[in-house]
Amino acid sequence: MHLFSKVKYHYFLRHSFKNLFYNFLLIFILYILPFSFLMGCGSAFVENSPVTANGFYFDTVISVTVYEGGSEELLAQCMELAEYYENLLNPNVEGSDLWNINHSMGQAVTVDEDTLELLEIALKYARLSDGLVDPAIGPLSRLWNFGSGNQEIVPSKQQIEEALSHVDYHSINIKGNQVTLSDPMARVELGFIAKGYIGDKMKAFLLSQGVSYALINLGGNVVAVGGKPDGTPFHIGIQEPFAPSGTAALTLDISDLSVVSSGNYERFFEKDGKLYHHILSTDTGYPAKSGLSQVTILSADSVDGDALSTLCFILGYEKALSVLEDFPDVQAVFITDEGDISYVNF
Repeated sequence: MHLFSKVKYHYFLRHSFKNLFYNFLLIFILYILPFSFLMGCGSAFVENSPVTANGFYFDTVISVTVYEGGSEELLAQCMELAEYYENLLNPNVEGSDLWNINHSMGQAVTVDEDTLELLEIALKYARLSDGLVDPAIGPLSRLWNFGSGNQEIVPSKQQIEEALSHVDYHSINIKGNQVTLSDPMARVELGFIAKGYIGDKMKAFLLSQGVSYALINLGGNVVAVGGKPDGTPFHIGIQEPFAPSGTAALTLDISDLSVVSSGNYERFFEKDGKLYHHILSTDTGYPAKSGLSQVTILSADSVDGDALSTLCFILGYEKALSVLEDFPDVQAVFITDEGDISYVNF
């Protein structure tokens, strides 16, 4: 069945009830997106002017702006694509590939070729980092449960040790188009890399439709298709950590690149004077402490930027520099806990 036809009915049914909410929410959410926010993008539906669509996927508001050659039909297809990947890769959606893997009790699960491709990329970064970023982090991330109503609970040491005993990317085995977990208690989650992969797929779709100028924002993952039609780059504001939403720490000019930020200010809570954030260390089981508040990666492929921003945040500035030596075409911006900003490969 064609990709879009798989989700078309559900998409229009779902969004017919949400359009009013999204239209209101978009007025301000584009200026308070957690990681980065866009400046100066038009949305008038007239010939040769930008056209924009938005939706709520991947637990955030997303937007797609096409600067020339856009149409409502094209933008609707972008939202259908987002829905398709959410239903495929969200481990909390019953029947998704990740849900099926995580509930297989060690049995082989046949999955989509996109799931296989993303898992292979995630495992590549797990091997590169010796498990610091791990697609089998599910037991640990679910224990901390950031983003839920119970997120201000610090797990016990015993609970963390038990969860860590099931965090091991070696338990993910791929043979052909089937995935098996050798540890039935393991759980696959791809939050550190999935939005980057989806952003790349959405860019490829727009290019296949003849689009030369567009901007995709998946809530912290920004993907530029070319630049602006007048030849100028897009101006991307990077959120200042812990400042009021919409406050820029810096602005980056990009064309045909991806910008991804990871930081400790997006999902966190404070308890007994300590800050607990959602970027977890698979060494300790606790939120990573690296002296950084944010890492932003500029790269040709957003899937790489997604993985590297998380990995570099966990490693800290000095160790991250060693990793980036193997990625000479990647640029990085580091913001320390004290607010100091460093640029790499600019």
